[in-house]
Amino acid sequence: EEEEAALEELLVPSPLAPGPGAQRVAIVHPAVKWGPQKSPLTTAELQIAEAVALVDTLQNWTVLDKIIIPTKNPNKKFVFGKGNFQVLTEKIKKLPHVTAVFLNVERISSLTKKELEGAWGVQVFDRYTVVLHIFRCNAQTKEAKLQVALAEIPLLRSNLKNEVSQRDQQRGGSRYIMGSGETFLETQNRVLKERELKIRNALEKLRRKRALLRTQRRKSEFPLVSVMGYTNCGKTTLIKALTGEAGLQPRDQLFATLDITAHAGYLPSHMAVIYVDTIGFLTDLPHNLVESFSATLEEVAYSDLIVHVRDVTHPETILQKATVLSVLRNLNLPSHLLDSMVEVHNKVDLIERYKPTEENALAVSALHGHGLEELKQEIEKKILTATGKKILTVNINLEGPQLSWLYKEATVQEVEVMPEDGTARVKVIIGSSAFGRYKSLFPNSKIFMS
Repeated sequence: EEEEAALEELLVPSPLAPGPGAQRVAIVHPAVKWGPQKSPLTTAELQIAEAVALVDTLQNWTVLDKIIIPTKNPNKKFVFGKGNFQVLTEKIKKLPHVTAVFLNVERISSLTKKELEGAWGVQVFDRYTVVLHIFRCNAQTKEAKLQVALAEIPLLRSNLKNEVSQRDQQRGGSRYIMGSGETFLETQNRVLKERELKIRNALEKLRRKRALLRTQRRKSEFPLVSVMGYTNCGKTTLIKALTGEAGLQPRDQLFATLDITAHAGYLPSHMAVIYVDTIGFLTDLPHNLVESFSATLEEVAYSDLIVHVRDVTHPETILQKATVLSVLRNLNLPSHLLDSMVEVHNKVDLIERYKPTEENALAVSALHGHGLEELKQEIEKKILTATGKKILTVNINLEGPQLSWLYKEATVQEVEVMPEDGTARVKVIIGSSAFGRYKSLFPNSKIFMS
């Protein structure tokens, strides 16, 4: 009970949360015209379209206007040059009932945020705060809520520095509090450090619990397939199609899946596998936001196969692929997992006579079931290689212990009894070590490779 109370304390609503009220948002995109900060794989129009999709994900948030303004250096204090900043400020002031500006950059400093809010008279959000708020609204489990709380710590620190500098200006220097010799900044920093440590410890406990469940699952030898991809690429729809799980309700929005969810399905040989639905990725997702969710992504390292789902109808599909692969490489996954990855081109029903240009990529429509059988066969082939399992048929004597041994040590698929001579043909999926034991225990058994 004490542990539960301590956990609940960590999950109190954040002072940073924009609150449940409606927001009328102007989206401002600083378009870098040239130089190293300009991405060759996208355009300002596509980047602002993704910002619109992020805002549309949030209940009661509406986009009032989309503004693209050029800048040479988005890292400077006011983000834009003097003339452009003035034009932008006039545009924002003329918007009816605007309550917030979403500046479509990865992260702005607390000083820049304060200056912009002062100039525009409304709240200013960056990608970090918007994505974090989407996470906050979608977090269902304690683990996801803790990960959101952890991702908020850098923002709380940044806000604290801003608050202290304001106090210093108002009071002429920092003051010691309660005669303890500790400044306000030191006290608040210590409180934040303690909070961060508590959250990390709570996440570590949950991670250990998951590791225990993973060990138990390993004993039952269900192969694990992690389904990954850019947010809203159709992962959940594909898992629903592969498993036939009617309860899965895919949502057409960014970051609909925050927690890892596992779903059982069968491959063509009737081998049972577990498909794991993971958090989607996003371009320019701040590093420590991804790091906060590393506990969720950790599960991927223990899978037998990764299926990378791509929405090939999206104009930025190449950039999205690069983003996902970059995050996967940063997770330090075993090289065999990255090498054996299956690439799935989803939503091909929306493109006439689609043919993948990438070698080994499979074209599917998760919504209409197109290409699913080929995908299942490819998954099975890769799973058999990854796990060292074999599909074979053995002739057994029904009076002996072979059948019960196979039921215990392997996955029995079919039993065809031959009553005239008391034998049976048994089709099994068996691991290499179990197969070795079977051959030494029953040397006279006839074996047929499938």
